[in-house]
Amino acid sequence: MLNEFKTFIARGNVMDLAVGVIIGAAFSKIVDSVVNDLIMPIVGAIFGGFDFSNYFLPLSSSVTAGSLAAARDQGAVFAYGSFLTVLINFLILAWIIFLMVKGVNKLRASVERNKAEEKSEAAPPPEDVKLLTEIRDLLKTR
Repeated sequence: MLNEFKTFIARGNVMDLAVGVIIGAAFSKIVDSVVNDLIMPIVGAIFGGFDFSNYFLPLSSSVTAGSLAAARDQGAVFAYGSFLTVLINFLILAWIIFLMVKGVNKLRASVERNKAEEKSEAAPPPEDVKLLTEIRDLLKTR
């Protein structure tokens, strides 16, 4: 069983997945910072200097706090500002992933096209095609 586990771990797919998860987690923190520290303050300034993360609607009359964290301690709230921040995070991340996949697909197509061109140029014609070409050329000269 230990050998099977070693074989499983040593396969490239498992390692690629592990690297992807680790890089994805780090990349998520970068996107969170871009949204929370760069984009949302600009959006908040455009809409009157508000902090989007503190936009909420109280769902209980006992909620009287001015910040989302304090309001959640007092009762149920509809935190649409947090949702908008997470939605913007998702859209930015999805756009970046889309651009990355598009670039990789373009690169793959280019590599495959080059391989196909090299294969067609490098491969000599089969013997029967050579023979038929010689016969055709002989018939042309007569």
